[in-house]
Amino acid sequence: MKTTAKKINVAVAGATGYTGEELVRVLVRHPRARISYVSGKEDREVKIQEIFPYLRGKLDLECRPLSVDQAVEKSDLIFLSLPHTVSMQYVPQFLDAGKKVIDVSADYRLRDERIYEKFYKVPHKDAHNLKQAVYGLPETNREKIKSAHLVANPGCYPTGAILGLLPGVKQGLFEPASIRIDAKSGVTGAGRKADKALGFSEVNESFKAYKLFDHPHVPEIDQELSKAAKKEVSVVFVPHLLPLNRGILSTIYVNLKKKISTEGLIRVYQKFYAEEPFVKVYDTGLLPEIRNVAYTNFCDIGLRVDERKALAVIVTAIDNLDKGAAGQAVQNMNIMCGFEETDGF
Repeated sequence: MKTTAKKINVAVAGATGYTGEELVRVLVRHPRARISYVSGKEDREVKIQEIFPYLRGKLDLECRPLSVDQAVEKSDLIFLSLPHTVSMQYVPQFLDAGKKVIDVSADYRLRDERIYEKFYKVPHKDAHNLKQAVYGLPETNREKIKSAHLVANPGCYPTGAILGLLPGVKQGLFEPASIRIDAKSGVTGAGRKADKALGFSEVNESFKAYKLFDHPHVPEIDQELSKAAKKEVSVVFVPHLLPLNRGILSTIYVNLKKKISTEGLIRVYQKFYAEEPFVKVYDTGLLPEIRNVAYTNFCDIGLRVDERKALAVIVTAIDNLDKGAAGQAVQNMNIMCGFEETDGF
């Protein structure tokens, strides 16, 4: 039985970034949440609806630099859509004030401080809360999310990769050492920032791989798949930049440990995700496309098996700003607060 309690007040810190804006877009129509505070990098007095004109008539809030005191005063739950390495400066203050926090950055995703420091190049400043954080992938951690005070929202690439591999890994169908992930993301995955490499004329009509072997999402994928496999998993992951605004398509190659057909593997996946509201496993012969999931919180999955080669190919599609970030954060809020998991979507 879901609660019918009154609306909760939520704050969005970092509301002017791509993910923060998407959080506002989803939350402003949420039947159980009221946006009561927003902050962003603004050096002038401005309202959020002036920054994003489509919010006129829907949200009337000042958007100023983050004030911990104001966010605490005005909200019950706080979304932190801040740059990596910044969130951990604020999380302890919000938790000490008794607020629930969903961190959309990477600061609380990795359990090992040493790995965090290796990939993000700074020491972790909040080891205590790092140990308390719950990894916010609902399809694997729903029960823990229900009682969490701090949720580490997953990264976009890991969401598509983990959901694509999870059923086969958990059921011992795959050779974990053979996992190869070829993932392609739209430009908003890099965040709203001034970077020549992300400009329109640099990205348009081009396509490139980047951060081979040292992308910070690699240890996150390894961590969660190792937990599912109950042994160490180390994947090969190659990300690419697409000349698109949003969306991620991941093509995953993995050797099979057991003989199974395409139809058999699809049945395994459909059974595994049968109760999941935001995962769709396609029928035989169908493969997902980015346009199928744009502006939604869905992860669509298509599967094929080459029985002669004992090879499975898994294709997943998500919107990097929704299921890969803001949408999944709202899904986590729904679980934490006892709302319908699909509220707001």
